[in-house]
Amino acid sequence: MKLTMRTRNDVYDIILDRGCINSISSYINLDRRVFILTDQNIPDQWIDIVKEQCPISMVYRVPGGEDSKSMAVFEEVLTACLNFHMSRKDLIIALGGGVIGDLSGFVAASYMRGIDYMSIPTSTLSQIDSSIGGKTAINLGKVKNIVGAFYHPKLVLIDFDTLSTLPERQKVNGLVEAVKAGLIRDPKLFELFEKDDYNEHLEEIVYRSLCMKRDVVQQDEKESGLRKLLNFGHTIGHGIESYYNLETYLHGEAVMMGMFYFITSNELKERLKDICLRMGLPVTDDFNIQKVYELTAMDKKASGGTISTVWVDEPGKSYIKELPQEDILEILKNKPI
Repeated sequence: MKLTMRTRNDVYDIILDRGCINSISSYINLDRRVFILTDQNIPDQWIDIVKEQCPISMVYRVPGGEDSKSMAVFEEVLTACLNFHMSRKDLIIALGGGVIGDLSGFVAASYMRGIDYMSIPTSTLSQIDSSIGGKTAINLGKVKNIVGAFYHPKLVLIDFDTLSTLPERQKVNGLVEAVKAGLIRDPKLFELFEKDDYNEHLEEIVYRSLCMKRDVVQQDEKESGLRKLLNFGHTIGHGIESYYNLETYLHGEAVMMGMFYFITSNELKERLKDICLRMGLPVTDDFNIQKVYELTAMDKKASGGTISTVWVDEPGKSYIKELPQEDILEILKNKPI
């Protein structure tokens, strides 16, 4: 399967095929210096497959987890690129999950004011969501994704075989973004999670999620309007992540809790709760409301005392509402379920 992303200044393919990691040169030029950025959690089997296809390459591994999306690691990777004598004609390959994709993209956007990069996402989170769309970012202190750039890859290769080595918690974590996609734009996608075994529909889930995000990004690349819908659950979700220092909950787990606050239908909340219980996802948490509220005030979607919030009435029916920042505190005070 192939999808094509077309924005005002960029066009790139998204290849979805088992085994495509074995034939990278069929899709992009590897006859140049290739900097393979990955992390310590990525199995050697995937790294070796990629490296063996690159005549002149360097593998750089960072620690796994959110701590690698930091200024310190960003500088380390840039320095490694410089020491490897990377030029504007060379290529960075992001091999890993969402953290690696975000970090690689921002490095590529920044090094020499922009060099080529491609993504080989190996987690459900990155395959479903973060590998496309052009958002690249790192964290600053406790604030998630606050420093970054819009910068698109030249190619995305999604090989479903790479999910075979993904821990179950990470797999479920990424699938939250697909649940989100179903809630805001695709009722049939949401319904796939209510079937007996959603794992049997994994490839369709990834494909439908990417189609939804591609269509939204093509209409609103820089998040001036429609693309804000993709932030459903993220306002409070990021606050919960930051409250726990990006350690207790994974991104998808926190976003799932954040979504419940902005669903207007009690019936839909119960349906979503049932999905959470089947997938082993949290529904709520006894965090400090005031502190989470203060963290939401630092969110990128907050501006001039107001914040863009995304609401869902039923699967496929979502909308954006601008609220005074202080209204988030009142929303937080009312446990959604």
